[in-house]
Amino acid sequence: MNKQTNIRKLEAELWESADLLREGSNKTSQEYCMPVLALLFLRYAYSRYKRVEKEILKNRPARNGRVLPVEPCDFEMKSAIYLPREAQYDFLVNLPDDITLLNLKNKNGDPINSVGEAINNAMQLVEDYSSLNGILPKSYTDFSDGLLRDLLRIFNNKTLDEVGGDVIGRIYEYFLSKFAKAIASDDGVFFTPKSLVKMLVYIVEPTKGIVADLACGSGGMFVQSGDFVNQEGMNANTQLTFYGQEKVDYNAQLCMMNMAVHGLNANIKSGEDANTFYNDAWHIAGKCDYIFANPPFNVDKVKAVECEAAGRLPFGLPGVNKKTKEVSNANYLWISYFYSYLNDHGRAGFVMASSATDSSGRDRDIREQLVNTGCVDVLISVANNFFYTLSLPCTLWAFNRAKKEDIKDKVLFIDARNYYTVVDRTLNEWSDWQLRNLQAIVHLYRGEKDRYKKLIKDYWQEIGAFVESHDCAGFHDPSLGDTENPNFKGILSKFEAYADTLKSEIKKLQSKLKETKVRSEKNGIKETIRGNETLLDETEEIIETTKEAIWLTDKFGLDGDYQDVAGLCKIATIEEIKEKNYSLTPGAYVGVAAQEDDGVDFNERMTEIHAELIKLNEEANVLMKEINENWEKMKGGEV
Repeated sequence: MNKQTNIRKLEAELWESADLLREGSNKTSQEYCMPVLALLFLRYAYSRYKRVEKEILKNRPARNGRVLPVEPCDFEMKSAIYLPREAQYDFLVNLPDDITLLNLKNKNGDPINSVGEAINNAMQLVEDYSSLNGILPKSYTDFSDGLLRDLLRIFNNKTLDEVGGDVIGRIYEYFLSKFAKAIASDDGVFFTPKSLVKMLVYIVEPTKGIVADLACGSGGMFVQSGDFVNQEGMNANTQLTFYGQEKVDYNAQLCMMNMAVHGLNANIKSGEDANTFYNDAWHIAGKCDYIFANPPFNVDKVKAVECEAAGRLPFGLPGVNKKTKEVSNANYLWISYFYSYLNDHGRAGFVMASSATDSSGRDRDIREQLVNTGCVDVLISVANNFFYTLSLPCTLWAFNRAKKEDIKDKVLFIDARNYYTVVDRTLNEWSDWQLRNLQAIVHLYRGEKDRYKKLIKDYWQEIGAFVESHDCAGFHDPSLGDTENPNFKGILSKFEAYADTLKSEIKKLQSKLKETKVRSEKNGIKETIRGNETLLDETEEIIETTKEAIWLTDKFGLDGDYQDVAGLCKIATIEEIKEKNYSLTPGAYVGVAAQEDDGVDFNERMTEIHAELIKLNEEANVLMKEINENWEKMKGGEV
């Protein structure tokens, strides 16, 4: 818990520092994005280089008393990039004020006279020893040396190495998300929010084979797939082969760097040849084990003749404008492609406009054919404000061409439009526990009760760890870790009340400490306040964890007995879907949750509101009369 809190603070601090520099650079977010991310990438490459170099030198043979020098092939064997001295991060951080004293020369033999030229050279050297040829920016001379030195210093934060793990990869993704929100232009839509991507990966569960994203943007689907496989104790680079298509070159560059930062190998094509509407760039249609995508929604003016000639449309074209011979809405082109790229046991997860679940005309005909294949697996309605650049709701779709026999003719519908965490006024997301709760519903639909019970155990362990580390009075009970405890929900409710009280007490204490006037006590008090802030963060986290445990077990109990929950989830048969004219809108199946009686008499309250309205109208009429009288006086020169 401490570690996660520290990483979040580190992310925010690094972004705030870097963004302050952008404000002083006269650069737009789009101009600033790529150079900053490339420096983060270089910081990652250097951190990995040092770790691998240490491993290589540990058992390095010696000749004539001298240890043999490391070579590029040594690093390649360990999936790391070899960095010549001039491309190593500490070399750039420690450049002297007068760089000319070093007599540095770039690859072409030209002298290096500025920090910008030195970083350009470093990027070129990295490309020479990696698969990133032509990907990294070489525009650092557009920035002042002072700004570049500050950026290098910011990313030289030693905490990056101390925290360990894939922290730089996390920070790269965090920066991507912040830039996505800042850029917010048509060609800048390169980032799918992490919680949506995670949910798709949790449903599809990639383990081995070909993974394709036909609109790959900055590669978030690949990264999360790799994380999923690595967390299962396997190696993503040996288990998965990644193929991506991305029309926008800029986005493809971000993707290649993102993959490299996460230590993943990828095959990415960009430009017009990678326009999925007209091209199967990697010739993998019908061969994919997994498809992930967040394609652009509601694209129009797609050339129908070229689409038809390119094939991959097992259910035919969507509606075509007879005059222009263009597909007027490409949503079902994408949906058809995702199905056609799968092999006979393949699975797909993708984001789609909510309107596609019950659109009419040829879309409805294609949807009928899809449903009748039995491949449609899960649909999840998502609330507004999950995207950085759009406020519209969306739907997550999942296909499985090899569903278990007992659910072959069934589809799981989840309406999660009222289930999310508010980040700020314009952004929502699913927390990690909320993601796991939604995943648990999918597990129960698939008959995987053991995985549901594992989640319950994880909740217990998280709460137990908090109790153990914070000496929570009254909760040192052996039954706290007993997942078979019949009083499970009672203990949870009791602990939630305890944590709420603890949170309130910490806030009161903080207020008192901050009001202290005695100077001699100031330093000690500041330290106490900082410690309390950490405790407050951890307490708020455990409260949310407990609430999510209660949310889940209220619906499915301790044992995980699946049941349809009004307003949340419903397993529907193909026959039921047919009765609803092949609509795939989750809300049409799950219905509305029963509303709790708030004790307010409806007729009485409506009478009160009506009386208030009459009074407000009377006041408005008086004000309007006064305004009109004053206006007449002004016109007549009386005022």
